[in-house]
Amino acid sequence: MPYVRRVVDAELSTLLRATGAVLIEGPKACGKTSTALQQAASTVRLDVDVNARQAAMIDPGLILQGPSPRLIDEWQLAPEVWNAVRAEVDARGDGGQFILTGSAVPADDITRHSGALRIVRMRMRPMTLFESSHGSGAVSLRAVLSGAPVRAADAGLTLLDLVDLVCRGGWPQLRDRSVPDAQRALRDYLATVARTDVQALDGVARDPATVTAVLRSVARNVGTEAALTTLARDVGGSDGPLHRTTVAMHLKALDRLMVIEDQPAWGEHLRSSAVPRKAAKRHFVDPSLAVAALTADPASLLADLEAFGFLFESLVVRDLRVHAQTIEGRMSHYRDSNGLEIDAIVTTPGQRWGAFEVKLGTSPAVLDAAAANLLRFSASVDTARSGTPALLAVIVGSGPAYQRPDGVDVIPIGTLGP
Repeated sequence: MPYVRRVVDAELSTLLRATGAVLIEGPKACGKTSTALQQAASTVRLDVDVNARQAAMIDPGLILQGPSPRLIDEWQLAPEVWNAVRAEVDARGDGGQFILTGSAVPADDITRHSGALRIVRMRMRPMTLFESSHGSGAVSLRAVLSGAPVRAADAGLTLLDLVDLVCRGGWPQLRDRSVPDAQRALRDYLATVARTDVQALDGVARDPATVTAVLRSVARNVGTEAALTTLARDVGGSDGPLHRTTVAMHLKALDRLMVIEDQPAWGEHLRSSAVPRKAAKRHFVDPSLAVAALTADPASLLADLEAFGFLFESLVVRDLRVHAQTIEGRMSHYRDSNGLEIDAIVTTPGQRWGAFEVKLGTSPAVLDAAAANLLRFSASVDTARSGTPALLAVIVGSGPAYQRPDGVDVIPIGTLGP
């Protein structure tokens, strides 16, 4: 299949100029290898080349020779490569020597700290709607956080389109598959995670049935701050709660495989006396994995639009994460003791930040309530210490992008771009 340009292409080019090696980290099948191959001059694939993997374990220097940038795919299969790359970067003293890709964080992370100023990490996720050509990208996150007006035509996405996109996900290989075929592939993806990937991660034996139950529980609680005790009760079922430590260990393994990616709480300064909550929201790296874990389909999601609303929020969080990364933005959410909640906050260097509410519907009542929430939140922030919000916006499912009379912007997800 022809390569489809990704938002991180420009970031990879920049990092290769600035550092000796770049590590692209992301879940399996998100497109890391294809993206790396666009800029690599030579390649060694440790996931398919058994001889190269054995050579790397004996003498990792044997696989480092070749035109630069040299791609070492799935480096974590031979962790000895890390220190060898670090040493080679020091010896050569030039930028852009190596590209490493990895679908899992190795169990022993200590040696990786020696890569500081030599090997820089770049996160990669499944495709946004803009990348997969399902969105126009007419509203640039970078531009609107810098003060550009929000104005764009309707991208043309219907509710049925959004349901299909959530079910198919942003996986490059599934872009042209039918929704039923994509869902079958994603259920197999999770089955492999539960049966094989979590075992290969660190050699710790984990019951595939328990891993599957944890995945299903996270899916049932996607977009919420469900506590470990809640997940433990859910996973245990009629047999009683699973021990919360066991659940935490499974979640850590899934995080290291980059299957799940939590959204931390915003911790900036407030004027109000409300106490900010510190719990993270739970998300999969792509909402299609939640659909797969629940064995749901478009018909069942259309029959329960309240549940689909959480999946739509997860879709928005995925796209915001990808676009925010281009401006070194951090994603978070907010909830306090007074019940005030903000679905997503993007914070960039220099105290520039924007707050977002996510609403599937676009009725006046829905938009008015969301805008009032954003304005209330903005008024509670100590702007002298945290800065004035550059953007307050409601991200919705459809329609044109515009600014309301109260200054709050309305941005359909199909118009959002980097």
